[in-house]
Amino acid sequence: MPALPFAIYTHDAWGAVQVGAFATLAEAQAAFSALCADPWYQQDGGVKGLELVQSSAAGTNQRLDWHGFGPTSCNRR
Repeated sequence: MPALPFAIYTHDAWGAVQVGAFATLAEAQAAFSALCADPWYQQDGGVKGLELVQSSAAGTNQRLDWHGFGPTSCNRR
């Protein structure tokens, strides 16, 4: 099965963790928006941000969107 081209990662003090992979950009954007609005992510304190990326066949990732949590976050870019 081929790798799914879109993924969402959480970022915290320990690094980044993939929390979802998607076949289409529309699916990935819908999940990303839902996670940005999720009360648990907003109130957890440990999760610093969410990142939506697109993977290439060469194995590189390109950031498509970012959402930061907490008082020092830059929020969506």
